[in-house]
Amino acid sequence: MNILDNFFNESSVIIDETLDKLIPSGESREPRRLYEAIRWSVFGGGKRFRPALCLAVGRAFNIEPKKLLRTAAAVEMIHTYSLIHDDLPAMDDDDLRRGRATCHKKYGEATAILAGDVLQTLAFQAIAEDENLPDAIKVKIISELARSAVQMVDGQQLDLEAEKKAVSIEQLETIHQNKTGALICAAARTGAIIGEAGESEFGAISNYASSLGLLFQITDDLLDVTQTTEILGKTAGKDVSAEKATYPAFYGLDETQRLAKKVHFQAIDSLKNIEKDTNLLNELANFILERKK
Repeated sequence: MNILDNFFNESSVIIDETLDKLIPSGESREPRRLYEAIRWSVFGGGKRFRPALCLAVGRAFNIEPKKLLRTAAAVEMIHTYSLIHDDLPAMDDDDLRRGRATCHKKYGEATAILAGDVLQTLAFQAIAEDENLPDAIKVKIISELARSAVQMVDGQQLDLEAEKKAVSIEQLETIHQNKTGALICAAARTGAIIGEAGESEFGAISNYASSLGLLFQITDDLLDVTQTTEILGKTAGKDVSAEKATYPAFYGLDETQRLAKKVHFQAIDSLKNIEKDTNLLNELANFILERKK
């Protein structure tokens, strides 16, 4: 098992423990169906990449995990809320997420919408009530995550509007910098905020995360057309059937793969401006470039 596998395993455990404490169970709080739906979606598997990124940046700045955990959990709650809503019939209309039924298929559309609403709100409550951080840092984190959540919704709207239309590369990048990249950026930047990074290092982390977010979307687009539903845990080929704006649709497979390598290099290169141990952040970029699902 390599350094990244160990890190993902360790971070998943402590993130899940934190999420379990922050999200009520159906047995402890009514309406029971709502909280069962929330926990079905949150604890449905996955590597917890976004909260892990927050922890990894914090580790680079020698921050103890307890100062990062609520923020990392909040990032995952916002991410999961977005997946619940993206899967709805009015959006991407998907039946599978992480290899099992999407929230609306199991609990109904109305409950799925409410589950997403609660998760978004719980995320900000988790940060506001974090006793391990000073108020000034909490305000910065809340601002960062709120801004990224708005950008994420902007990107979803732009993505919907671009279906079945020819778009420019600038429009394509704008869609994905918002829809996918914004929350990935926020995950890294909040780790740097808690680490009280200086201006130069904060800028380097921001550049790294921006490239990482773009790389994540490029590889996601590639996986949609190269992998099966069984491997992905979600319906393969959905982007093609919906005629979505994607990098393979714009460039073709070979050029998209070359673009992925170029953006990966940009992410790695950004880390050279940080005079700290960034090996784990390098490994995270390698993981995104090489991921199979």
